[in-house]
Amino acid sequence: MAKKLYVGNLAWTTTDESLKQTFEATGKVNSATVITDKMSGRSRGFGFVEMENDEEATKAIEMFNGKDVDGRKITVNEARPMEPRSDRGGDRGGRGGNW
Repeated sequence: MAKKLYVGNLAWTTTDESLKQTFEATGKVNSATVITDKMSGRSRGFGFVEMENDEEATKAIEMFNGKDVDGRKITVNEARPMEPRSDRGGDRGGRGGNW
């Protein structure tokens, strides 16, 4: 079963392809995605890698967590499910207070 990993503190120059190539050293990578800002398109400094199985994912965590990749010491651990966001009061049109 595939396992998703969180990869943090990525260099701004890291791409989906370079991230995939890096993690292929530990096994088959199903996907590698660097998260980008919607407005600027610039990397947000983190991403996700989906490894083929648990054994390869564990090997990737051991091999890369705390290691230098593209000039940055990256953080690698098992990705956690996204928590639901609280209501941000979006019905006010961006303005506070009563009208």
